[in-house]
Amino acid sequence: MKKIKEKKEKSKKKRLVGFRVMEDECIWMKAGVINLRFCDNAYDCYTCPFDKGMQRTMRPHGQATGDIQEPGWVEHIKACYQGSERPCRYTLTGRIDAPKICPLNYECYHCAFDQMMDDFDLAQLSDSPNYYLASGYKMATGYYYHLGHCWVRFDHGGRVRIGFDDFVIKLFGTFRFLSLPPLGDTLKKDQTGLTIGRSGRKAASLSPVTGTVIAVNQKALDHPEILHKDPYNEGWLCIIEPDMPKKNLRGLYFGKDSMQWMEQESRKLLNLMGPEYEQLAATGAQPISDVFGSLPELEWDQLVKTFLRTGA
Repeated sequence: MKKIKEKKEKSKKKRLVGFRVMEDECIWMKAGVINLRFCDNAYDCYTCPFDKGMQRTMRPHGQATGDIQEPGWVEHIKACYQGSERPCRYTLTGRIDAPKICPLNYECYHCAFDQMMDDFDLAQLSDSPNYYLASGYKMATGYYYHLGHCWVRFDHGGRVRIGFDDFVIKLFGTFRFLSLPPLGDTLKKDQTGLTIGRSGRKAASLSPVTGTVIAVNQKALDHPEILHKDPYNEGWLCIIEPDMPKKNLRGLYFGKDSMQWMEQESRKLLNLMGPEYEQLAATGAQPISDVFGSLPELEWDQLVKTFLRTGA
């Protein structure tokens, strides 16, 4: 038990933390093929280097890659369970509560339940996340944060949901214009891909990850004001299929690092606002809910360049 705990702690920094992904045992471990391995890719086996390595290792000598019809762990699951007792892969990874039996011999590609779970991911919101405060700004627990003030949530299976954080919502106030990339478009990390606007002014925002857009929040497009009311849940922007989930972790803040970064951003804003606001903040005063609208001396372009990291 001690060794398992030590290994978890050692891999904690490089592990991709999925939002409310409660299980952490690798599917190869659950299949009984290996003794100890923890999932560090939010159960996105398709882009997992370890899974690819295991596939090569388990492949019979001389068999071509194209000959493989199913993941290697499936063979071992079949050997461990009788047909009527084989657990669904969503049960194995903790996505759903047992019992759920696989009726299709792990041929997930034509399983109606598997398709339903995919559709559920795209259409449904989970319960609101828990929050903590950093200099008065709400931050969602289990989310990653990008320097351009977008949040990133890695869902079960590696898909990514993104949106704007509470800081940028309060900085620019209620948006009257929102432009999102079309379905199928490819976003590049640290390159512009989203646009916000109000009062005749617009600003581009950096994408926090690289990947293909597979869903957009039409409700947010029709009513951009919901971002101001609930930026971390109903105010999400896009769902993205990332090229490599773990690769997208670079440059994102998480946990204590995200709190420290947000506090630095808050101090930077207070410095722009002036000494009187710095003094108010020191007394525990709440952040202004619409900085741009309340302080006309702060120029739009300056705020965009300083905090969204875009513009001239």
